Amino acid sequence: MSLTGKCLCGAISYSIDNQPAVTGVCHCKNCQRQAGSAFSTLAGVPVSELHITGVPKLYTDPDTNSGNTVKRFFCGDCGSPIYSAVQSSPDIVYLKTGTLDDNSTFEPQFHLWCSTKQGWVDIPDGVPAMPGNPG
Repeated sequence: MSLTGKCLCGAISYSIDNQPAVTGVCHCKNCQRQAGSAFSTLAGVPVSELHITGVPKLYTDPDTNSGNTVKRFFCGDCGSPIYSAVQSSPDIVYLKTGTLDDNSTFEPQFHLWCSTKQGWVDIPDGVPAMPGNPG
């Protein structure tokens, strides 16, 4: 089953071949700034299963708490964040789930960087919440 998504203006669209391999929420300060919100919702998909139409712009973010550079891809026209790529997972990209055409089934399996989580954000019982990056 293919999933589809796009940026706000539609200049960048994509499909993925299967359901995401992993889903989560990142509360790091950089994701907060990039999303313009309290956190970033992510769906990890294999690079080989992501098919993009259009050419996203790239911001290379070297100033992260983990010390790993994050490549942040976004629409150069409307600014919508599309996906991120991290050095530690070269075969996976992390789609921003707000760009999915249907994100009604999104359910985070974990929360990362909870040490910088906004105080008003509640994490449901039973969902792993890590203070930083695992491993």
